Amino acid sequence: MIRIRFGMTSAREVELEVEESEDVAAAFDLAMAEGAKVLWVADTRGHRHGIVLDKVAFVEVEPTRPREVGFGPS
Repeated sequence: MIRIRFGMTSAREVELEVEESEDVAAAFDLAMAEGAKVLWVADTRGHRHGIVLDKVAFVEVEPTRPREVGFGPS
């Protein structure tokens, strides 16, 4: 599971957990190149989110990290 954050031109961010970051990055690049208005992204729970491309200021892809359990140092 990979977390992707879309920074919007307002003071908001849209953060999604997706299975494949490369698929989302490729879809984003293609949508921008084609002049699309909205990018549809499905998260790990199967929910679809419409991202208005004119409002995106940045896209951040977080590296995959194993989930930590307990109180040990991270």
